[in-house]
Amino acid sequence: MAEKQQHHFLIIAYPLQSHINPCINLAKYLISSTGSAVTLSTTVSAHRRMFSSISKPDQEVNDGLITYIPFSDGFDEGSKRGSMDFKEFISLLRVKSQLNVSTLVGDLAAAGRPVTCMIRTMFLEWVAEVAIEHGIPSVLYWIQAASVFAAYYHYFHGFENLIRSHADDPLFTVCFPGLKPLQIRDLPSSFIDTVNTFHISFLDCFRDVFQVLERDGRVLVNTFKALEAEALDSVNNPQTLSLFAVGSCGPLSGGAGHLFKEDEKKYMEWLDTKEEGSVVYASFGSFSLMKKEQKEEMVRGLKESKKPFLWVVRKDNRDQEGEGVVEIEGGEDGMVVEWCSQVRVLAHRAVGCFVTHCGWNSTLESLVCGVPMVGVPQWTDQYMNGKLVESLWGCGVRGEVDGDGVLQGEELVRCLELVMGEGEKGVEIRNRADIWRDKALEAVAEGGSSDVTLKAFVEHVSE
Repeated sequence: MAEKQQHHFLIIAYPLQSHINPCINLAKYLISSTGSAVTLSTTVSAHRRMFSSISKPDQEVNDGLITYIPFSDGFDEGSKRGSMDFKEFISLLRVKSQLNVSTLVGDLAAAGRPVTCMIRTMFLEWVAEVAIEHGIPSVLYWIQAASVFAAYYHYFHGFENLIRSHADDPLFTVCFPGLKPLQIRDLPSSFIDTVNTFHISFLDCFRDVFQVLERDGRVLVNTFKALEAEALDSVNNPQTLSLFAVGSCGPLSGGAGHLFKEDEKKYMEWLDTKEEGSVVYASFGSFSLMKKEQKEEMVRGLKESKKPFLWVVRKDNRDQEGEGVVEIEGGEDGMVVEWCSQVRVLAHRAVGCFVTHCGWNSTLESLVCGVPMVGVPQWTDQYMNGKLVESLWGCGVRGEVDGDGVLQGEELVRCLELVMGEGEKGVEIRNRADIWRDKALEAVAEGGSSDVTLKAFVEHVSE
């Protein structure tokens, strides 16, 4: 019998933390579950930030599992979008990226490490053309919820006019096939913003994602079957779209991939001194910027809650020019850091609630760790994730913001009391969080739904 081929997957990641982290998790899962080899490639500027501590950060790096090789997008010192709209910016990045990634595929083949499949994140649709050029298959890695994928799919296939015509009515109900009813306020912000040029061009880039899928509809999805079975079924069609639910892909693994320097404060040791389930962990992710008013209300709410807290406020979000200074200090029973290992924090026994922007990576990590959430969505898919957390999965609440989009301090206190208190609702939320933690771990265990699906995907590539 012929020896089975070892696959070599080349993952091309858009240079944002929110794209790179799930790609690293997928890479580790492919290696551990299927024995494949994986090379992960992102831009030189992002690669340098990931490996800033090594002497030659532009070169190939191997961490014992994954090989990391950067490609140049023409902005090796870091790109700045400036006044360009998002689609124009993405087109500019493509100019050199496509040629250099194609060269990388050729170099790997010449070195005896031929790529057998290319995996791309969103906004890198040209990767599919590189794969065709080299005669190898390619797939999209959808790093958001399957429910969000379904919403975009239906938006581009018959629902755009309906949603646009009711964009000013946040309580108007939309019923996508196979999904629970959603209000306008629950949908991705780019669906309904017809004024902001960034949102308009951002939506156009997603339109491009789905146009490429019409030619090749193979998609890996960072979710697991028990969490979003209805959403997956609502768009899965062997003739047009093949969705492979392969998450939650080992978010507890940690390791390389941070584009931000971890704070030197001993926050894990600080957590060790706190009682089980007593600490509020707050972070709005790697991209969103809190405005001055929101920072002030967070300070007020966290202190008025009388609960110990660990709050991440990135260096680039401390003091914005022209805003004035907001005093951000933990005080006697709080700690404020610029960045931390989120999965280590969420897995700590002391953490009892996560105040989150509801980015999909943070949402999944919280689910896997069994930590209930207070959702404060900021933009794009986060509104829908917050709705799912509160209404479908029952493992958290979504805070109500004021007319300026600010979560007031007293509303934060109310949410924390609801989630962490001894009332019937709080107990139910924490029980649901425990249930989803167990289901997420079952999915990635040997023989679990994600494990079986990932192996089936690799067989699909072989065929």
